Amino acid sequence: MPERNQAALDFLLTRRSRPAKTLRAPVPDRAEVETLLTAAARSPDHGKLEPWRFLVLTKPALDRLAEAVVARGTELGKDEGDIAKARAQYADADLAVAVVSAPVISEKIPEVEQLLSSGAVCLALLNAALASGWGANWLSGWHVHDRNFAERQFGLAPHEQIAGLIHIGTESNAPPERPRPDLAAKTTWVE
Repeated sequence: MPERNQAALDFLLTRRSRPAKTLRAPVPDRAEVETLLTAAARSPDHGKLEPWRFLVLTKPALDRLAEAVVARGTELGKDEGDIAKARAQYADADLAVAVVSAPVISEKIPEVEQLLSSGAVCLALLNAALASGWGANWLSGWHVHDRNFAERQFGLAPHEQIAGLIHIGTESNAPPERPRPDLAAKTTWVE
């Protein structure tokens, strides 16, 4: 019988993202962020390509992004509500980590597997933050998927994309539990 890590299993069975709009200062310091990134970097990575990188966005960077997203949204003719929501994602944040999917040319490892590795890094970072007692949320939006915005504001190369923005901070207001998937409806046992 394998050795069970009950504390880890209990955490995974009860983990809950915290809405980014409820996260405030204080935020983890640099050393703690590096610990969270170390945990995230232990994600599955077929071929050991490390097809991702991190951009740690502190308050000054988030404030700049808040203004830049308004300009880009206006340029694109986005609805005022969409622009305000995107702006708030940056302006109301004190710390976020952009996980950048940075696929590596490989004859053996398809790009989709590398993108999935970036997604695994996002979830591992989110869970590491939550397990450390911080509130955290994984977000994206039209702004991170807009090539012009992503390249100009995040410095992405043409082959890169943002896999997710992981917001981390102190939870100011615990949300109620949300409905969870009906596991029986989502599971097929194959014999």
